[in-house]
Amino acid sequence: MQSVSLLTPLKTTGILSLLRHRLLVRPPHMAARATHDVASTTSNPVRLSPAVDMIQEYVNSDPLGGWDKCWEEGLSPWDLGKPTPILQHLVRNDILPKGRTLVPGCGSGYDVVTLASPERYVIGLDISESALKKARELALTSPNSSCFSFLQADFFTWNPTELFDLIFDYTFFCAIEPKMRSAWANRMADLLKPDGELITLMFPIDDHDGGPPYKTSVADYETALHPLGFQATSIVENELAVSRRKGREKLGRWRRMMKMSPL
Repeated sequence: MQSVSLLTPLKTTGILSLLRHRLLVRPPHMAARATHDVASTTSNPVRLSPAVDMIQEYVNSDPLGGWDKCWEEGLSPWDLGKPTPILQHLVRNDILPKGRTLVPGCGSGYDVVTLASPERYVIGLDISESALKKARELALTSPNSSCFSFLQADFFTWNPTELFDLIFDYTFFCAIEPKMRSAWANRMADLLKPDGELITLMFPIDDHDGGPPYKTSVADYETALHPLGFQATSIVENELAVSRRKGREKLGRWRRMMKMSPL
């Protein structure tokens, strides 16, 4: 299993500033063999900000319209307001597959624009029209505007006409209820080409109650993906995580094995 070479961490800010639990990180070369993460714990669960409390109220009362209401009211602390640093690094170093690419839960679209190139056509998918309005405004200033598009649709019911070479998931897995994670994995398997790659930027790896965002671990991804034949080719600490997410993110790269082992 290969590790990704990362740069010096950038000093920027992210969401969920009150998530205080840190992950006990295993060495990268052991990541794919491990079966679960161990998060540090305290006597009290992590408490989230009032903004996150409001997001949970909106989304849990209206799973579809709640996300749009959050974007309308500017309640989007998960949105960095800029491209994800580790994704910029992967693109600059030509590490990612070319071809058709999907970003589910794309939000304001920064990562869609970052991934797009003449060799990589990207579709940004989101259920919120308010989020996509912001994304389309961003598209107006992009020199690669012909290399991507935005679509309002439900990831779990959307049926594209072609499969994808690459899917990038960041703050999408943690936004869905844990009971939906097997359905998430099935959709990833359905949407990827047989030799395609799934990249998961796992966040938040911590120990808090409720959601969204729901707490995650490498084990959660393995539990969802392994039954469908996905295996990790690399799981590493995200050294370029924005400062308030540092220690709570891992970058996972997954491929689906054509022949599943009977063991």
